Amino acid sequence: MTPSPGVPREPSAVAVGGSPGVFPFAPWRHRLSVLLVASTLALIFVGGLVTSTGSGLSVPDWPLSYGMVMPPMVGGVFYEHGHRMVASAVGFLTLVLAVWTARAEARASIRRLAWTALAAVIAQGVLGGLTVIFLLPTPISVTHACLAQAFFCMTIALAYLTSREWLAASPALEDRARVRGAAVAATAAVLGQLVLGAIMRHIGAGLAVPDFPRMYGRWIPPAEILEQAPVAVHLAHRAGALVVLAFVLRLALRASRGHDVRLARPAQIALGLVFVQIGLGALTVLTGKAVLPTTAHVATGAAILGLCWFTTLRTRRHLRAPALAPAVAALGDPAVS
Repeated sequence: MTPSPGVPREPSAVAVGGSPGVFPFAPWRHRLSVLLVASTLALIFVGGLVTSTGSGLSVPDWPLSYGMVMPPMVGGVFYEHGHRMVASAVGFLTLVLAVWTARAEARASIRRLAWTALAAVIAQGVLGGLTVIFLLPTPISVTHACLAQAFFCMTIALAYLTSREWLAASPALEDRARVRGAAVAATAAVLGQLVLGAIMRHIGAGLAVPDFPRMYGRWIPPAEILEQAPVAVHLAHRAGALVVLAFVLRLALRASRGHDVRLARPAQIALGLVFVQIGLGALTVLTGKAVLPTTAHVATGAAILGLCWFTTLRTRRHLRAPALAPAVAALGDPAVS
């Protein structure tokens, strides 16, 4: 779609980050994208409530609820239909943002991202309906949970790529502390852990190992226990927490070493949340999956992913890959071959 008159067109090729001042800052559209980020995180929390309270089939039909647009909000219906209402609000915000972006945004890549986010939220709604129609099948439920995280990352990208910081930042500096790679690795580790957590929740393995920090009263669980799939998934999720801690700690240390508070602060907050997340995971087991810690565990995992992804985006704006050492660069020079 062609941008509105008066909006500068996107050059045929622009380096990541572009030149300051090339594209105009649209404050209200940016604020809408930030609102969408916050609303999506709230939706993930509300979705977690549905699973934590066992309310996924409290409303047995879709897209209506007991054949009504607004059923009595009692019992599990409060959580399930409430989830649908919040999801509808997020879908509406995404639609408005996509249309607005298509009409006013000069950068084709951002317009495509906005339409992709809209497609993702529509697909997410359909998956939510299918989970009800087919009585919570694990593959669809897990896909529904994972797509929520992917959509959340899309909203963060839309918010940051339309921010004044992205549009007007100074030229990127050399990444001497190697923060860029650490941010990508931490984001991938957190995403993998969230996928594993979604599998664990939807196969009912949250209490497959009923004690913490030990496992069936031992530091090394019995071999015959490990042969049970729910136990194996549960223990893999616990091990994944340590992997995430290692990767986010590395990111926080490297970002702090780089002396750029824009990178260090979100990485440090993510690290703090990892410790909170481990505590919430322990409480989930020790309280027999009480609703509040279990749901907070889901939302905090999304927040950690969002912070790592946000840090990754910031590194792409403010840092560039370090230049090759002369001896390494010479290897690719035909003159010295």
